[in-house]
Amino acid sequence: MTPVPTRISNLRKAGFLLLVMGLFASCVPYSSKYYDIGQIKTPYGEMLFWLYEETPKHKKSFLSLAKKQYWDTLSFNRVIKNFVIQGGCPDTPDGFKDSPYLIAPEFQPNIRHIYGAVGAGRDNNPSKLSASCQLYIVHDRNGIPRLDDNYMIFGQLFKGFDVLNRIAEMPTDTLDQPLNRISMEVNSIQLSKQELIELGVPWVN
Repeated sequence: MTPVPTRISNLRKAGFLLLVMGLFASCVPYSSKYYDIGQIKTPYGEMLFWLYEETPKHKKSFLSLAKKQYWDTLSFNRVIKNFVIQGGCPDTPDGFKDSPYLIAPEFQPNIRHIYGAVGAGRDNNPSKLSASCQLYIVHDRNGIPRLDDNYMIFGQLFKGFDVLNRIAEMPTDTLDQPLNRISMEVNSIQLSKQELIELGVPWVN
């Protein structure tokens, strides 16, 4: 049998080691939290945008369609400088063609149509349901307040404003369609808190 003093000594050593390990762990930055981020690759570069937790139905829809590569055969088909660039399924006089489904609005008083806001297009349906197939990015540097609480914003650009500006400057026809097709590859990626901070995202927590 181990003498009692030796047993106590071993316990003290074990406790000391646990204390040191705990202190060491507390000094290591906690970086295991990752965030879902929207990504659009274009011939002119990449755009990245934050997806709002406050609009869960629109966020879930975007992530689902991006995972299925829904937009990758489509393009930015409506470009209006100092207004928006818009891409996805065709916009027809009768409404959006072949949208997989519609999404009920999730308007939030703190989410507005500011420069770089990412929204979901819709037709003139009275319930203001978003077309899951369409997305747009606000190009007006002063924002577009008249669209607030009428069209859904579900994200905010934080990288690629130069790409947004370049696309908005592209020549278009009388229907606001680019003369040269602007392809889009839409994905969802995951970035850590530290990566987002380094990219200058102020609202990450």
